[in-house]
Amino acid sequence: MESSLQQGPHEIDLMGHQHNHQHDSGKNLRLAFFLNLGFTILEFIGGMYVNSVAIISDAVHDLGDSLSLGTSWYLDKKSKEKSNAAFSFGYRRFSLLGALINSLVLIGGSIYVIYEAVGRLFEPEHSDADGMIIFAIIGVAVNGYAAYKLSSGKSMNEKVVSWHLLEDVLGWVAVLVVAIVLKFQDIHYLDPALSLLITIYILWNVVKRLKETLFIFLQGVPKDIDLQEIKNKILEINKVASMHHTHIWSLEGEHHVFTAHIKLQYIEKFGEVLEVKKQVKNILKTYSFEHYTIETELDEETCELTE
Repeated sequence: MESSLQQGPHEIDLMGHQHNHQHDSGKNLRLAFFLNLGFTILEFIGGMYVNSVAIISDAVHDLGDSLSLGTSWYLDKKSKEKSNAAFSFGYRRFSLLGALINSLVLIGGSIYVIYEAVGRLFEPEHSDADGMIIFAIIGVAVNGYAAYKLSSGKSMNEKVVSWHLLEDVLGWVAVLVVAIVLKFQDIHYLDPALSLLITIYILWNVVKRLKETLFIFLQGVPKDIDLQEIKNKILEINKVASMHHTHIWSLEGEHHVFTAHIKLQYIEKFGEVLEVKKQVKNILKTYSFEHYTIETELDEETCELTE
């Protein structure tokens, strides 16, 4: 951790940076993108071969997934670029943009699947059950592996993408079950009915993720950090009188930012300010802050900013 201390006539500023080790989210997103794109092409060819409207419609949905996965991969790579004059906090929030785009694409795709499923309820079509079984097994394997690789993702982008892949896994499980049933009973409405249930379930979870993404975009306090708890710990430090302008927000759901003004009292020598600074740093470094800024104000100072 690095920090800098600047002393003017009446104020002392403390700035700190904490960098956490990042997992290789870009590698996982790249893998998911190529797996999804390759399987989408296979779906279009296979869907026409076995005359399965369900597989063809899923291929259209997967094409949208592939586009959003490609966008996620690019934005995730962009998010790892260093800060510059244009983006002083770096590009981490670009990853959050990827999560937002993916959520919207997935919601649109889910609505399309629901529309197609309702249509097949009224106008069912016969499909090659054996061909559906083969494609379903491949679909479960490919999407299941990709979902597993992203299941431990920490960024909001990876979490949203994992729901993309989970939707595909559950969808192919449904196709597999229905195809097996169709080998023995020609009940065409099972496919669209099960597709509706799975899509509605996934849509509900994606809407939850979208709300979380928008919450971070609007700079809400991260759910994994208790703002009042941090305030209470800092206020317990000797020589600290009060706090104001205390703000916490997240860059992309994983790395957070903290700023605050701390009012000091009974300061007789500069060493006491350094001791307060040290104790504040010890408190803040126990949290997942990418960046924090503390301004200390002495007894005789009046903060020029208003809440």
